Amino acid sequence: MDTHKVGSDTTVIADSLEIPGIGHIPVNAYVVTAREPVVVDTGLSVSDRDFVAAVREVIDPADVRWIWLTHPDRDHTGGIFDLLVAAPEARVVTTFIGAGIMTTERPLPMDRVYFLNPGQSLDAGDRMLRAFRPPLFDNPATVGFYDDRTRICFSSDCFGGPMPTAELAESGHANDLKPEELRGAQLLWATLDSPWVHVVDPAKYRATIQPLRAMNPEIVLCTHLPPAVRMTSQMIDTITTAPDSDPFVGPDQAALEEMLKSFEPGGTPAAAT
Repeated sequence: MDTHKVGSDTTVIADSLEIPGIGHIPVNAYVVTAREPVVVDTGLSVSDRDFVAAVREVIDPADVRWIWLTHPDRDHTGGIFDLLVAAPEARVVTTFIGAGIMTTERPLPMDRVYFLNPGQSLDAGDRMLRAFRPPLFDNPATVGFYDDRTRICFSSDCFGGPMPTAELAESGHANDLKPEELRGAQLLWATLDSPWVHVVDPAKYRATIQPLRAMNPEIVLCTHLPPAVRMTSQMIDTITTAPDSDPFVGPDQAALEEMLKSFEPGGTPAAAT
């Protein structure tokens, strides 16, 4: 994990996972040191991560007032219950659906939950965080937000893209890739993570992008992409073409068996095809 600042008062808690044949998927959480500090998502649900310790590098967890859960997938909720203990004054910002999904494994304490829908705003003391539904998403509870003080957009999974190395995934910037490389990575992610984009009305899908274009954030912070500074127009143009991209088709059983052979004694890891 790597911790670094972007903008004046926002910190990235960066992690990643390697997916054979795909690349290194960034898995970011964020800390916004507003007057009422906000933690955005809580990292991977794997046993060797200590998310609270990572937060402690940025802020005393006891000072956290909000935990904005962009959606309740396991790569966003890893440290949420430990953080609720370490941050006794914090409430989880989510939706009715988000809280409901959490109950299928371990329910959130309902007295610590704050329901917020797209179109509504959260007052963090010195700024308004304006909730919206990102154009691309893989969970019906997804809610991102725009920080009107810093002009940073927190887009959840939208705009994600696998990186060629773990170093770039955790400590780089989106513009470290050539424009064509970034475009390819983002379209791969769009079709992998939001396969519905190929079956919806393209015009209706593209209409959902217009509010984000009008928002025109200076910085876009995505769960699955390094920070993107002054790249919004370029990235919006990319996801606009997602319905026209080739659908993602993952490895089948034959490909899995070939990959497993490569991990036998003497073998080397093979890429998925």
